Parts: sequence; C-alpha cells; structure tokens
Amino acid sequence: MTGVGLMVAETVRAWVAGWAVSRGTPPPVRKPWGFYIEVAGNPREVGRHVLPEADEALVRSAAGAVNTPRTWMKMPAEPEEIEPWLPPGWVPAHEESGHVMATDLVTTDPVVPEGYTAVVESRGSVVHVRVLDGTGELAARGQVAVVGEAGVVDQVETGGAHRRRGLGQYVMRTLADRAVGAGAGFGVLAATDAGRALYETLGWKKASTLAECIYRP
Repeated sequence: MTGVGLMVAETVRAWVAGWAVSRGTPPPVRKPWGFYIEVAGNPREVGRHVLPEADEALVRSAAGAVNTPRTWMKMPAEPEEIEPWLPPGWVPAHEESGHVMATDLVTTDPVVPEGYTAVVESRGSVVHVRVLDGTGELAARGQVAVVGEAGVVDQVETGGAHRRRGLGQYVMRTLADRAVGAGAGFGVLAATDAGRALYETLGWKKASTLAECIYRP
C-alpha cells in the first residue's frame, strides 16, 4: 500500500518505528494501547506512549499506567477530542501538537542551491543530509530512517538566515531519493504547523492531527 493510501493507524505505526531508529532509542515496546518508547538524555521527556488509534478506553488505559512525570502521550486526534478523557495530572500540550503526514516517494535528483554545499552520510539505516554555507557553517539539515517500505523523515530544519532559498526543499528531495534507493516506497513524518506548509508544496498529505499531552502531576 502506498503512503497516501495508508490508514492513519498504519501511518502512525510506521512513524513510531522509524522515529525510534532515527533517534537511536531502544526499540518501541508493544503495549495493549500501542507502543512505549524510552527517551534518555532529554530533560523534557523520559518516554512516550504512542497510540495508533485515539479510542477513549485506550487513552484512559495508557494514561492510567503512567506514574512517572514527563511521560508524553501522542495519538492521531484533535487535542480537544482527547482532553475530556485525561485523568488528573495529564495536561494537553496544545503548542506541541502537530500533523502526521505521508507521501509516495519518488526520486528527483535535486541540485544544491548556489552558494551551498551538501554532505550526505549514511549511519546504519539512517541517512543524514547537511547543507553548509560558504563558510562551512550548518545552514540546513534533515535525516531519514528506512524501516521496511517506510522512509521516516526527521529533524528537518533550516537556519533562520538561510530560509526561503530552497534549502528545505533540497533536503527533503535528497532524503526522498536516498530512501527510495534503500527500498522505501512511501514517506512518513510528524510536522509542526510551520513545517507542514513546506511539506505540502512537495506533495505530502496530512493524515491526521497528532495530539500530544504530558503527565505533569
């Protein structure tokens, strides 16, 4: 099944698997409601539960199993939808909620914009793209983890002084090319509001809002 034709739950499952590989975390642990990923070295987060489906019973079960502050929970839903289901201690993180997006990956052989150079490196099943300016400073970057047929794009950003110069498009197209070369047929990512606009210009489609909340008793 191709990226734009995936069910939302399948898209989220692919994102979970690829995100863990991209970030080098322990493999996701299966739970009755979805997955749990341990996150080390992050002062904002000790771990996250990811639910492929936003069902009230599953949300309540996942939230009720948590007793460690700074545990996050993420699922495909509108934040307002899940808020009534959260037990005491859980807080919706409206500012963190984003969008799960998918696309069918194709190769485009992009050319790095004039005045910049690109460095593409593979580390295991993760491809890293860095774009450097004329002084050798980092201007833009991104990475993609290939898990099965999914290329999960992650950590895409462009420095403020280098925006609107096509660097984001170059990074995304280069990641897509490398993912296809590694056997991926579709792409998945989690986008912020700002990132969503870029991805839509490249043919990515929103699968669902990604609601987020945190245990902050």
